Order: sequence, then structure tokens, then C-alpha cells
Amino acid sequence: MNKLLIVILVLALAACGNSKKNKAGSTNAEDITLTGAGATFPLPYYNLAFKTYKDSTGVAVTYGGIGSGGGIRSLKDRIVDFAGSDAFLSDKEISEMPSQTIHIPTCLGAVVLAYNLPEVKDLKLTGEIIADIYLGKITNWKDPRIKAINTHASLPDKAIHAVYRSDGSGTTYVFSDYLSKVNETWATQVGTGKALKWPAGIAAKGNPGVAGTISQTEGAIGYIGSEYAFALKIPVALLQNQAGNYITPSTESISAAASTELPADTRTMITNSQAADAYPISCFTWIILYKEQAYNNHTLQQAEANIKLLHWMLSDAAQQLTTKVHYSPLPQTAKENAKLLLQSVTFNGAPLLK
Repeated sequence: MNKLLIVILVLALAACGNSKKNKAGSTNAEDITLTGAGATFPLPYYNLAFKTYKDSTGVAVTYGGIGSGGGIRSLKDRIVDFAGSDAFLSDKEISEMPSQTIHIPTCLGAVVLAYNLPEVKDLKLTGEIIADIYLGKITNWKDPRIKAINTHASLPDKAIHAVYRSDGSGTTYVFSDYLSKVNETWATQVGTGKALKWPAGIAAKGNPGVAGTISQTEGAIGYIGSEYAFALKIPVALLQNQAGNYITPSTESISAAASTELPADTRTMITNSQAADAYPISCFTWIILYKEQAYNNHTLQQAEANIKLLHWMLSDAAQQLTTKVHYSPLPQTAKENAKLLLQSVTFNGAPLLK
């Protein structure tokens, strides 16, 4: 039995017994467990946020970091209360779900290029160079194109080991969306997606798997959520943005990428932002749920708890936690749009937020 199936079975069991009635017939908050699965990218933030929420409300949240693709499949099978994803569902994907879904953004983050070159600090890279590394066109750290923008560094004569995600991943979607915008060859030969046919590189599962492979492989480079690089103390590259500036990921540079008009349904990509101080591989991450919460064995109390959790995730208290684990808070417009979306969620047709 593979690991994904095991995780899904555990989540299914949790979903089947996720609330208990007291003697009066009502549900105690401490007896409710919400279940979610999906993206590993926001996992450090979700771990912190869900623990904080349980400490203050008694409602437990179990979240399995199995990748965005696995999370969406679990939601489609209706065995979780919500899915986490760094890639919003396309119109086609939404039409294939059992019922209407909504996207609630939870924070902003950065996909960074982490590398293992002990003798090199402040490595600079461009989107074109990154694309050609993953296309297998640039294979050595002494490549003239890398040397030309890193005159401050003594680059080693070592092979480049590019690491990519083996599982269906929203982080891959964000990374490939960026490369498709900055490299025409990538756009036409590989494209954007959660799972890709990689021309070159080493496969690893999840953000933790990619981070671990990089940290153990000298000469490696790979794309991961920023918190994983910070936690393992892996250096990250400065990336050239659309304005031509080399930018490090930070609360400020990630937030700058989101300084744009946002759609009412919150589904948008903010990679390759035009803002002069924006980090170029910034993104939203979402929790996706069904607009109608009366499905399978869901109770009204379970549905209410789900919506209260997500409403809290948009609060100042929850958003202030983002910077503690190297993410960035949502812009005001995103929070306002998300709150309006939550007002549309129903249980047997009746609104859950009043």
C-alpha cells in the first residue's frame, strides 16, 4: 500500500468520526475534528495556525501534507473538509468536481531556488538560466552565463543537480508558471502544471523531500517553499525580477508582488510581477472547499466549525502568524473578497455565516 493511500485512509477514518454529541444532543467544540489534505508549501504556517486555533477554541484540525494534487483528489472523493493547494482550480477542473467549490486564500509565500554550494554566497540567477538548467542546457556551475552575473563569487567546476517534485504539486505549478512567463522554450516544450515531464533533474517527494535532497547533495539546486530553506539553513538565490532587479524573498518583496488588482473569486497568479521590488516567484496559497457543506455524513456543527475556522484564518490574529514562519499576510482586498465568498457557503441551502 503506498503512502498516499495510507494518508487518505487515515483522513477518511477521521472524517467518519469527526464529532461527538454530548448528553444534551449538542456537539462540544473539543469533540470536533476538521480534516484537510494537500499542499506541503503552506504546511509550516498551517501547523502553527491550526495549533493556535485549537488552543483557543478546542477545535482540532488534522491536515495531511500530501501535495496539492492529492489534496484535490481527496476533496473530489469527499473524504476531507477542505483541500490545500498552491494552484487554483481551472474552470475545467471546477466543472469536474462533484459540486461547486470556492477558493479561500490563506497567506502569501515564495517559491525559492535553494542551492548547495558551500563556497558560494549570494548566488544570482535569472529566469532564463533557471529554465535552461531544468531543460538540461546548463549543466555545470562554471557555465559562462552563470559566471557573467556572479563575478563576486568563485563558482566551482561541479555538475548541477536540479531537483524537482515527483508528486502532483502546487509548488511545481507556481514554479512552472513563472518559467513559462520568462522562457519561451519552457512555455512551448514543458509548460505549466502540477505534474510535468521533466527534461532533466532528480525527483523528490514534497517540499521536505526536495529540501532534504538539496541539503544532502553538493551542487544541487531546487525549488521549494521558502520556510523549508530557512528551517534547514539552505542558501537561496537572488532572482532577477521583471524590472531587472535581483531580489531576495522577504515579507516585503512577497507582499509587493501582490500589489495588483485581484479578482472576486481570488483565483490569480502573481508570478513575474512588474513591481520593481517584487520577488518574482511569489504566490497565494488556498484552501478549497465545497460551497454546499451538506454532503456525505457532514453535520451542521461540522460545517459551522469549518467555516468558523476559515473565517478566523482571515483575521488579524491568524494573519500576524504568517511572518513567524516566513510567509506574508494577505492584502486587504484578498481578505475582503474571501470573506464575501464565505458568506455564500451553505448547509442545505441555508447560509452558514449570518
